[in-house]
Amino acid sequence: MDHTIPITIWLAERSYRIRVKPEEEQAIRQAMKVADQRLAKLRNEIPGKDEQDFLAMCLMMYATDQVTDHSGLNPVQQDTVQQMIDTIDNCLGQD
Repeated sequence: MDHTIPITIWLAERSYRIRVKPEEEQAIRQAMKVADQRLAKLRNEIPGKDEQDFLAMCLMMYATDQVTDHSGLNPVQQDTVQQMIDTIDNCLGQD
């Protein structure tokens, strides 16, 4: 059995205790950050829905991205690349 560690992740204002491989922890936390950002965007754009609706919409958006986005990058990778670009721009003094 592979060595795993327990971590607590937060999604939609709920905590989940999961076991992950240590080398995957950062990617999983980044994925949860991206998911929470998408949920927050949906909450702001579509009033009157409950958390279950937002989670379902987020899941549908993710699934759609997987079959329609041909850039070769998943949403977590896209977020990481954007953070790198922002850091480089800040270092170069470009906003």
